[in-house]
Amino acid sequence: MQANTRHIIIDDTTLRDGEQSAGVVFALDEKLAIAERLAALGVPELEIGIPAMGRQERAEIEAIAALNLPCNLLVWSRMRDDDLQHCLGLGVGMVDLSISASDQHIQHKLKQSRAWVLATIDRCVKAAIDGGLQVCVGAEDASRADSGFLAQMAEAAQRAGAVRIRFADTVGIMEPFGTFEAIRKLRGVTDMDIEMHAHDDLGLATANSLAAAFAGATHLNTTVNGLGERAGNAALEEVVVGLKQLYGFETGVDLRNFPELSHQVATASGDTIGSRKSLIGRDVFSHEAGIHVDGLLKDPANYQGVDPALVGRSHRLVLGKHSGSQGVMHAYRQLGIQINRWQAGRLLPLIREFVSLHKREPQSADLNQFLHSL
Repeated sequence: MQANTRHIIIDDTTLRDGEQSAGVVFALDEKLAIAERLAALGVPELEIGIPAMGRQERAEIEAIAALNLPCNLLVWSRMRDDDLQHCLGLGVGMVDLSISASDQHIQHKLKQSRAWVLATIDRCVKAAIDGGLQVCVGAEDASRADSGFLAQMAEAAQRAGAVRIRFADTVGIMEPFGTFEAIRKLRGVTDMDIEMHAHDDLGLATANSLAAAFAGATHLNTTVNGLGERAGNAALEEVVVGLKQLYGFETGVDLRNFPELSHQVATASGDTIGSRKSLIGRDVFSHEAGIHVDGLLKDPANYQGVDPALVGRSHRLVLGKHSGSQGVMHAYRQLGIQINRWQAGRLLPLIREFVSLHKREPQSADLNQFLHSL
């Protein structure tokens, strides 16, 4: 599906929601390095912390701000007067003021009413603006909120001076068709920017983010490698590639140097990347099956849905149980050895026996030994 070219702003929250992953703590030098790498990729907005957490968190936010990166910096805050005071004077120009949108949260977490929520939005948004901050109103648990009340929240936020509303699928229960309808409805009642904040509890965070963009959202929250609370957030790499490849939407983010950032975040978070994690997993651009390898060698487009160069990767052809003659001939060419199809056919049983026994692909020394045994 293609649409008219639009520009979607990525608001990456690796340094906020990403660090909220259970057991994850970034040291200051890690935060600074991650922020610099995100900026170097062209990510235009970074959500970099929660000032109310304490003096150390605020000092680290100030240190990131002092880098003078070419990014819009945000901090996250509960929509409370005392929390808001901690957001002032940090060198950051915008705050996401978060407040519950669903009756589940309003009644059972806040022990308040819808009227109280609307009044709090009016008061706190105005106070933040008076403090020199732009405001995004974060509608927490928006995915379980009544759409009519969500419209009232948006109207109250815009009337008070907010420039953006964040639709948060806080518990990760949405699916793309429902997301599209929810954002389409919200787009119809507000002129503010709309940001989608998706969680991956059902494995749909990226799909929901793309659906939101297609429905009219202007901003999308992401994290590197999909880090984040519980199952994580929408992955930066998946969202950027998906927006461009599926819809022709531009983000200005260049992922060709993404592997370094991906590795850095994985190391700093202690979060192992699965070998088949989309775009960044070790094996996602690896090919073994004979029909695939033959097709790729003739023309990469035959079996290439995503160009690995977009994320600084390349195809890797693996010799294994399902390899064919073309794959064997290619492997030997990589060693500077030319063999014919007949020789490749003779080598295949040796290769298949080897991988069955050793559970790994043969290395150059193994290949030379096979050839000498013919």
